[in-house]
Amino acid sequence: MERARYKPLGEYALIGDRRTCALVGTDGSIDSFCFPRFDSPSVFAALVDADRGGHWQIAPHLPDAHRRQVYIPDTNVLLTRTLSVDGVGEVVDFMPLGGPREPRALIRRAQSIRGEIEFAMVCRPRFGYGMVPHRAERMADGSVVLAPERGAALRLRADVPLELSGGDVRARFRGRTGHPVTFALEPAEFGDQSPWRDPAAVDRAFEDTVAYWRRWVRASTYRGRWQEAVHRSALVLHMLQDADHGAMIAAPTFGLPEWIGGPRNWDYRYVWLRDASFALHALRRLGVMAEADRFIDWLEACPDEDEIPLRVLYRLDGSIDTAEEVLPHLEGYCGSGPVRIGNAAAGQLQLDIFGELIDTVYIYHRNRQPVHYDTWRLVHRVASWVAEHWRLADDGIWEMRSGRREFLHSRVMCWVALDRALRLAAGSSLPAPIELWRRERDAIFEDVLARFWDPARGAFVQSLDRGGVDASSLLMPLVHFISPTDPMWLSHLRVVEKELVEDATVYRYPPHRRDDGLCGPEGTFTICSFWLVQCLALAGRLDDAELGFAKVLSYANHVGLYGEQLGQRVEHLGNFPQLLTHLGLISAASTLDAALTRAGAAGAAVPAGPVGTNGRNHR
Repeated sequence: MERARYKPLGEYALIGDRRTCALVGTDGSIDSFCFPRFDSPSVFAALVDADRGGHWQIAPHLPDAHRRQVYIPDTNVLLTRTLSVDGVGEVVDFMPLGGPREPRALIRRAQSIRGEIEFAMVCRPRFGYGMVPHRAERMADGSVVLAPERGAALRLRADVPLELSGGDVRARFRGRTGHPVTFALEPAEFGDQSPWRDPAAVDRAFEDTVAYWRRWVRASTYRGRWQEAVHRSALVLHMLQDADHGAMIAAPTFGLPEWIGGPRNWDYRYVWLRDASFALHALRRLGVMAEADRFIDWLEACPDEDEIPLRVLYRLDGSIDTAEEVLPHLEGYCGSGPVRIGNAAAGQLQLDIFGELIDTVYIYHRNRQPVHYDTWRLVHRVASWVAEHWRLADDGIWEMRSGRREFLHSRVMCWVALDRALRLAAGSSLPAPIELWRRERDAIFEDVLARFWDPARGAFVQSLDRGGVDASSLLMPLVHFISPTDPMWLSHLRVVEKELVEDATVYRYPPHRRDDGLCGPEGTFTICSFWLVQCLALAGRLDDAELGFAKVLSYANHVGLYGEQLGQRVEHLGNFPQLLTHLGLISAASTLDAALTRAGAAGAAVPAGPVGTNGRNHR
């Protein structure tokens, strides 16, 4: 498959209205857009099939031009610029952030910045992942209604004449400085009541959208050394938190490969409890806590399960309809099939999610407000289940499809679940089986030290039936299971660096020993690289941590976004951009910044962090 038909994933920027998102390429083409929700079927999906997926491109005709993208500072409003000796063209893309009953739209404004430039626009929608036929109909006001055979219709409005070509819409126009041409793609149901017929309404929407993002990000209390990168990541997190339900999706895309030509092509447009919990930790570091209120409310509303307290992942509305399905008619990004929608991981057992969940409630309680009774009922139910079932084998944090094992990380996070539940109970005098939880918590601790420690290698093993190390172990000092300066931990850290680290980037597990039930290679996991930075900083290796952080920051794309992984050419891989990666950047920056500040105040680089083998000192 010719890779030339596809842009590198790093050549995209993201816009959104906190209900859905669109990926905009440096060539002015929107190649990924699901509507009306993040997890709705696609309207444009050229990312996973350049021919059948559909796209919407606005671009100036400027041969031999250079393309640049930049966000308006402190916003998610995007400028795509094309620069040439013959002129400069610009397309501004944004999505207004109205309420649930206010008209929505994807708005694009094109103009010449220098010279008079000819622009071309082509809108090629392909509804329902390219499976639902549609018709295009010109309306009396010059707009075009794009009506699929099933599903809601969209209307395309423009300041210039629109031409129909089958189900596609085209336009050619000359851009003049100071006279932007506006295109708005909106639900057709609003008809003559749509505000986007009025250029003044579009101007107000632009100003309101810029003001919204700036107001939100400037509420952050982070004033550290990497403010620009941290705030860009925070804006990504906020864009991926659904405004209607309060939950955060893992990524706004589906079917993008973790290796070109490989089969690891998952749908990440759902709410992973793990990722959402980590995200709230990151936002807490920025002093932005209102999102935590929404997520806790969403969590309390999740339906009870018969066999386990909570599932691994949910849809935005808390429902569990996430059945995995292959779309054989789509070729996949650069030919990387199969393209999947839905995610079979929903049916897995991943014990670590319970620790991440209760730790989030614990942090919320300490930093926001006392635990509500409904929240405590959930914590009590989860902790009691963990106390009884922590010895089970599971599928692990990496969602392996090779059978269940007893994983180190799952065991550690079961310890976290009981430890934080005990702290919540003690701190608020809440009713709980304290002795049972304490006994099982301590039993987990002894089990990890006795059975997962390999004294011959001086390292913790990934699972009891596998001898290799796993990057998820880097979370052990971060969740206060073990001191970051404990000799046992420092020995393990050296093994991780030897076997998993490649120029500051970190593999999940040794690339030559991959046995996760899937064929094909994968890249380094960027979230793991940020975990390593935190571990180095807490161990007092500040020079190593700072250099490693600088290297990983250099791998961001041109607008500061990251995918899930980095390939051999340091290209972005996996669904893009990735929530987990961006929250990892925020946490790493906060940890390293605090460590550097402490070291500077003390006049020397001194170890920082919790003390004691079992991390009894807490946040």
